Amino acid sequence: MYRKRMRKEVINDLVYYDNLKIIQNSDYFNFSLDSVLLPNFALLTPNTRNILDICTGNAPIPLIFSRKTKANIIGVELQKEIYDLAIRSVSINDLDSQIKIINIDANELVNKYETDTFDLITCNPPYFKYNENSITNDNYIKTLARHEVKFKLDDLFKISKKLLKNGGSVCLIHRTDRLIDIISSMKKNNIEPKRIRFIYPKVGVESNLVLIDGHKNGKSGLKILPPLYVHNDNDEYTEEILKMFGK
Repeated sequence: MYRKRMRKEVINDLVYYDNLKIIQNSDYFNFSLDSVLLPNFALLTPNTRNILDICTGNAPIPLIFSRKTKANIIGVELQKEIYDLAIRSVSINDLDSQIKIINIDANELVNKYETDTFDLITCNPPYFKYNENSITNDNYIKTLARHEVKFKLDDLFKISKKLLKNGGSVCLIHRTDRLIDIISSMKKNNIEPKRIRFIYPKVGVESNLVLIDGHKNGKSGLKILPPLYVHNDNDEYTEEILKMFGK
C-alpha cells in the first residue's frame, strides 16, 4: 500500500508563487482555484499577526499567505492523510518557522486556544449539506471534503465568535446558493458581514461562488465588491486571475 500511495503522489508548483511547491495525491482533492482566490480576498494589515486557516487541506492557503505576510499561520486539518501532505508541503518550502499544521477536529479549537487569539480566520469549507439521503463519494476522504459531515457553517462561526479578536475578520469562499445560510449563521454568532464578492465563470453566466468577509462585533455596513470573472471569452483565465496566481 505504501508503494501504491507514493506512485500517486506528485510535487507540483503552487501556481506561480516564487517557486512554492505543494505535495498532492490523486486519491485526494488537489488544491483548486478556491484556494487561490481566498487568500487574495482576505485583507492583511501590519497588525495581522496570527492567522488561522480551517479545513487547510494540503496547506495551499497558508503557503500563499506566507508570500503576503510575516504573520504566524496555523492550518487545521482533520484527516490524517491530508494533514501528512500539508506537513510535508510546509517542510519542503522551509516554512516550518512560520506555518504550523495541526491534526484535530476544528471544533476542538475553542478548547485549545484562548478567546481573542486570532486576527484573521480563513476557511474553504465543505460546500454541501449532509443527511442520510445525501449522495456522496465512495472515497470517504473526498466525502468529508465536500459534505458537511464533520464540519458545518455554524461550526465555523461559533469558532470565530470565540477565537477572533474583537473586530477580527473571518473570510470564506462558498457556493453562491448558500449565501443566505452564511449570512444567517454569521449574524447569529455576532459576525457582521462587511464585504462580499461574487465570482462568475465568465461574463453572461450566473455566479457560482462567493467570497465573504465578516467582522466579529463589527458595525453594520456591507460592501458589494466588483464581480470577479474567472475566464474570458476565449476560456482563458482573466488577467485578474493570473495576477492572483502570482504571474
